[in-house]
Amino acid sequence: MLHSIARRPLQASLFVALLGIAILGSFGPEVVRGQAQTDQEVSKMLRHVVLFQFKPTSTPADVQRLVDAFRKLPSQIDVIADFEYGVNNSPEGLDGGLTHCFLLTFKSEADRAVYLPHPAHLAFVAILKPHLEKATVVDYWAAK
Repeated sequence: MLHSIARRPLQASLFVALLGIAILGSFGPEVVRGQAQTDQEVSKMLRHVVLFQFKPTSTPADVQRLVDAFRKLPSQIDVIADFEYGVNNSPEGLDGGLTHCFLLTFKSEADRAVYLPHPAHLAFVAILKPHLEKATVVDYWAAK
């Protein structure tokens, strides 16, 4: 009987310790280190994908001027969090004539709302229009 009483406090302590480990483990290492993130703090970025097909009458020099003008926008519009671009090289033949891709990243919809009517963006659109055959734009939220 004495042996059974002596084991119960040990069992209770072991149970409490294991329960504590299980609870802390369910929160992940960020909570244990004091770095828990709410859903809103999880880094999500708004991607703005822009695809162009230029008119056949646009020369390579015209297209390069437009690419250079688009590349300057991040230095003119501070809400652009990231920018990259490239020329299509897909072997699939599904591009529908689109040749150039530009990927802009914003931290919020509010930042995108600043970008769209921004004078530098509108000035770019004005020089682009005479050379634009087709454009496709897709925006999406990407988990980072």
